[in-house]
Amino acid sequence: MLHRKIYQLCEAKSDVWVYLRDQGRWLDRARILDIEGDVVTIRYETEDEDEVCSWEEMVRLESIGAVANRLSVVPKGTLSSHDLLTSEECHESEQLRPRPEVD
Repeated sequence: MLHRKIYQLCEAKSDVWVYLRDQGRWLDRARILDIEGDVVTIRYETEDEDEVCSWEEMVRLESIGAVANRLSVVPKGTLSSHDLLTSEECHESEQLRPRPEVD
């Protein structure tokens, strides 16, 4: 199951957070580039005081403990709760319709 999900994230080309359980660390904003057998190729960047490094690692599928992706982002402090869009303000074609009640 994890293999299928990682393959879907690879196809989506989106940033993900990957937990490597054998190393006990998270790879932040990583991109899954390829899956070949049980080897997953992951690219990510690290930032020090004076340089940004780009890394590409090949890890075994069994060493991946968790994968997370960001669903949404709301900037802190710049918006009040009144500035956020609510469902009533969405375009009509994007609004959710209530389910018909079943007797």
